Amino acid sequence: MPRPLWTGAISFGLVTIPVKVVSATQDHSIHFRQVHLEDLGRVRTRKVCELDGEALSQDEIGKGYELSKEQTVPITDEELDRIPLPTAKAIEIVAFVDADSVDPIRISDSYYLAIDGQVAAKPYTLLRRALERSDKVAVAKFAWHNRERLGLLRVREGAIVLHSMRWPDEIRSPESLAPRQVELDDDEIDRAVQLTDTMALDSIAGFRDAYRDALEELIAAKSEGRKIPEPAEGEEQEEGKVVDLMAALNASVEAAKESRGEGGGGEATVHEMRPRKKTASKKAASSGKATTGRKAGASGKTTGRKAGAGKTTAAKRTTGAKRTARKRSAS
Repeated sequence: MPRPLWTGAISFGLVTIPVKVVSATQDHSIHFRQVHLEDLGRVRTRKVCELDGEALSQDEIGKGYELSKEQTVPITDEELDRIPLPTAKAIEIVAFVDADSVDPIRISDSYYLAIDGQVAAKPYTLLRRALERSDKVAVAKFAWHNRERLGLLRVREGAIVLHSMRWPDEIRSPESLAPRQVELDDDEIDRAVQLTDTMALDSIAGFRDAYRDALEELIAAKSEGRKIPEPAEGEEQEEGKVVDLMAALNASVEAAKESRGEGGGGEATVHEMRPRKKTASKKAASSGKATTGRKAGASGKTTGRKAGAGKTTAAKRTTGAKRTARKRSAS
């Protein structure tokens, strides 16, 4: 079991459950060190006092709250531990709510709650069974890292999980980020819903961190002196390309069906939307002399066509006059 991060108790009405808080997640990220590029020596961060310029050890560093630029109040860890806070060593359950009523954006880090001694086994199991049978989650308050926090307790595979939550005033409003109202056809919405149905999964357990896999391959190739892997063809996407929304939805649905082995119901292509043609005034403003030249050329051709039409008309008149003269002489 990982090292406990905190020990205390769950306060469940008059029931007390001694618990240890254990991290529910593991960090599998690949971490880099800052190095000197010339000799790859490690670059370290020194903690230096801005008044005397001396580097400090950790036991010489404490906490202080800056009231103003001229006044700072020192606060010790012992003073923080003596703050009269009911939740200082307890996870106090204050309410039970439906899980669907909790906005996921408020959920932060997750921790497992393990029993702290065999005496906690029965009340721990009692709380777990109550949560399972009621289909509810518990809202709790607890103090950790020098502040009171809001938490959410639920059951996962027989263990009670504590989710740290953000307070309501810590969530920013997305009102200013919403897009302006746009017009959508019912067919587009229906096709989008069909896409969600086609891409639906029962579980997301099979997903992997592809970036981490590629990063490990890069590190292995460099350490072994092998050629660095190149991106596969077609991985780079063209940015800023405007597409026909309905065609894109059709193509997405067909691609999702093919990935599931369902086969497609006909080919669907994504059509690039052509920009609107510029008006004559905009063309003139943007092209200048070239526009004038084209107009001159067009005028020349037009004049030529008109001249040709004039010659044809004159020839017709001459032919008609000759026919009239022949008729008179014959009579």
